[in-house]
Amino acid sequence: MNVSQAIAKRCSIRAFIDTPVERALIERILSNSASAPSGGNVQPWQVHVATGGPLQEFIADIEKKFRAGKIEAAEFESYPKGLWSPHREYRFENGEALYEILGLKREDKIGRMNQFSNNFRFFGAPVALFFTMDKRFAQAQWSDVGMFMQNLMLLATEAGLGTCAQRCWLMFKDSIAEFLGLDGNSIVLCGLALGYPDESAPINKLKTDRAKIEDYTTFIGFE
Repeated sequence: MNVSQAIAKRCSIRAFIDTPVERALIERILSNSASAPSGGNVQPWQVHVATGGPLQEFIADIEKKFRAGKIEAAEFESYPKGLWSPHREYRFENGEALYEILGLKREDKIGRMNQFSNNFRFFGAPVALFFTMDKRFAQAQWSDVGMFMQNLMLLATEAGLGTCAQRCWLMFKDSIAEFLGLDGNSIVLCGLALGYPDESAPINKLKTDRAKIEDYTTFIGFE
């Protein structure tokens, strides 16, 4: 699989089988992901990988908190308030496509909430990753972490694995900090589910649309 094929195949996987992922494979993916660029080569990313009993205990604790409405204040917003066009429409269409493929109508609030709660089980993935960064870094370093994550997701795709990046975990940043033993200088940026995709799951057939190149690109100086 070449890079173009990995980019075309990668998508957010929201149903996994319980086949374990070997630590050696994860280590190889993480090691190769570190070739990502970062300004001044500061390499600001920190990655925390969990599986097995400790992860299941954490998931059980989060599920109790979620069901009880004990949401923790996020350190930053996942989306800007008053999201504007066309980005507002992109987000709306993505959500509608996801629920439509599951047969969940808009009025089925319970069904949609149950589907959303799958986020906090990592969609059944056997491995969970959390990406953190020292708060003393500037906003510029956030893009460095994003490039690292993109490398990781493409390398996982090449290895036959699936991923789903999850900012919903910002809702439980304090619980994550306790689980990971983070110090006060760390900020939780994102979670990520990792495992082998359930190829029979309808939700994994979802492939969201992308804007056309002319909608986001300006060429200057070309004939």
